Amino acid sequence: MKPVHAPETPATKFLRQNGTTYTSHFYEYEAHGGTKVSSRELNVEEHCVVKTLIMENESAKPLIVLMHGDCKVSTKDLARQIGCKKIDPCKPEVANRHTGFLVGGTSPFGTKKKMPVYVEKTILDLPLIYINGGRRGYLVALEPQELVRLLDPHIVEVAIT
Repeated sequence: MKPVHAPETPATKFLRQNGTTYTSHFYEYEAHGGTKVSSRELNVEEHCVVKTLIMENESAKPLIVLMHGDCKVSTKDLARQIGCKKIDPCKPEVANRHTGFLVGGTSPFGTKKKMPVYVEKTILDLPLIYINGGRRGYLVALEPQELVRLLDPHIVEVAIT
């Protein structure tokens, strides 16, 4: 197997420009496999793999939700906590337009559009997280406090286990 070089993505460029220490992790991407596949392939707990979800409020304003791989988002609780009527996931083509990333390769770093970021509170308690590096089959591992430093997220409690 030939060595894999870390791809240059808007996300890795953003991380480097902001002096973030991270490691690159590659896995065989499977369509609709989600964090189950990446956690299995990288041999890490799915709870430590963070999904980047692009959602929108009732006015179609986009937002980013960072959630544990093994949890779902309570959109009702999220809407209530952030003062919206409702929150829904964006359609894949809409999410792609907002972020510049393909669904399955969406990173919260280096998005095309600046959007508010909401992070599940317990993610910040983990010693290390694995989050998309801007390409399908590519995660970066970093300390969760980097999310706070780089994205200035709103902390929410909306996980459904």
